[in-house]
Amino acid sequence: MADLKNPNIIKAKGFLFLALAIGSGALAVVEDRKWVEVILIAIAIWSGARFYYFLFYVLEKYVDPNQKYAGVLTMLQELLKAKK
Repeated sequence: MADLKNPNIIKAKGFLFLALAIGSGALAVVEDRKWVEVILIAIAIWSGARFYYFLFYVLEKYVDPNQKYAGVLTMLQELLKAKK
Protein backbone atom coordinates (compact mmCIF):
# COMPACT_ATOMS: atom_id res chain seq x y z
CA MET A 1 0.00 0.00 0.00
CA ALA A 2 1.36 3.42 -0.94
CA ASP A 3 1.71 6.27 1.53
CA LEU A 4 -0.94 8.97 1.54
CA LYS A 5 0.32 12.15 -0.07
CA ASN A 6 -2.88 14.11 -0.71
CA PRO A 7 -3.35 16.64 2.14
CA ASN A 8 -7.14 16.61 1.76
CA ILE A 9 -7.33 12.83 2.15
CA ILE A 10 -5.00 12.98 5.16
CA LYS A 11 -7.22 15.62 6.78
CA ALA A 12 -10.35 13.59 5.99
CA LYS A 13 -8.76 10.55 7.62
CA GLY A 14 -8.04 12.60 10.75
CA PHE A 15 -11.63 13.83 10.91
CA LEU A 16 -12.90 10.27 10.48
CA PHE A 17 -10.82 9.23 13.49
CA LEU A 18 -12.32 12.16 15.42
CA ALA A 19 -15.85 11.15 14.38
CA LEU A 20 -15.19 7.57 15.50
CA ALA A 21 -13.88 8.76 18.86
CA ILE A 22 -16.83 11.08 19.46
CA GLY A 23 -19.39 8.54 18.24
CA SER A 24 -18.04 5.65 20.29
CA GLY A 25 -17.68 7.87 23.35
CA ALA A 26 -21.24 9.12 22.99
CA LEU A 27 -22.54 5.56 22.61
CA ALA A 28 -20.63 4.48 25.72
CA VAL A 29 -22.20 7.30 27.73
CA VAL A 30 -25.72 6.70 26.41
CA GLU A 31 -25.50 2.93 26.79
CA ASP A 32 -23.86 2.67 30.21
CA ARG A 33 -24.46 5.95 32.09
CA LYS A 34 -21.90 5.11 34.75
CA TRP A 35 -20.11 8.42 34.92
CA VAL A 36 -17.17 7.14 36.95
CA GLU A 37 -16.36 4.64 34.20
CA VAL A 38 -16.79 7.29 31.51
CA ILE A 39 -14.39 9.62 33.32
CA LEU A 40 -11.83 6.83 33.85
CA ILE A 41 -12.00 5.84 30.18
CA ALA A 42 -11.57 9.49 29.15
CA ILE A 43 -8.52 9.81 31.40
CA ALA A 44 -7.06 6.58 29.98
CA ILE A 45 -7.55 7.78 26.40
CA TRP A 46 -6.13 11.22 27.13
CA SER A 47 -3.08 9.89 28.97
CA GLY A 48 -2.45 7.28 26.27
CA ALA A 49 -2.52 9.97 23.61
CA ARG A 50 -0.15 12.15 25.62
CA PHE A 51 2.22 9.20 26.12
CA TYR A 52 2.21 8.53 22.37
CA TYR A 53 2.96 12.23 21.74
CA PHE A 54 5.78 12.04 24.28
CA LEU A 55 7.29 8.96 22.63
CA PHE A 56 7.28 10.23 19.08
CA TYR A 57 7.55 14.00 19.38
CA VAL A 58 9.18 14.99 22.65
CA LEU A 59 11.84 12.28 22.61
CA GLU A 60 12.70 12.96 18.97
CA LYS A 61 12.75 16.76 19.21
CA TYR A 62 14.30 17.29 22.64
CA VAL A 63 16.11 14.11 23.72
CA ASP A 64 17.65 12.52 20.62
CA PRO A 65 16.91 14.18 17.26
CA ASN A 66 18.87 11.47 15.43
CA GLN A 67 16.43 8.73 16.40
CA LYS A 68 13.36 8.34 14.22
CA TYR A 69 11.07 5.48 15.19
CA ALA A 70 8.63 3.70 12.88
CA GLY A 71 6.44 2.65 15.80
CA VAL A 72 6.34 1.62 19.42
CA LEU A 73 7.89 -1.81 18.78
CA THR A 74 10.79 -0.28 16.84
CA MET A 75 11.39 2.17 19.66
CA LEU A 76 11.39 -0.63 22.24
CA GLN A 77 13.85 -2.64 20.14
CA GLU A 78 16.19 0.35 19.96
CA LEU A 79 15.94 0.91 23.70
CA LEU A 80 16.73 -2.74 24.39
CA LYS A 81 19.74 -2.59 22.06
CA ALA A 82 20.98 0.53 23.85
CA LYS A 83 20.86 -1.23 27.24
CA LYS A 84 23.06 -4.08 25.97
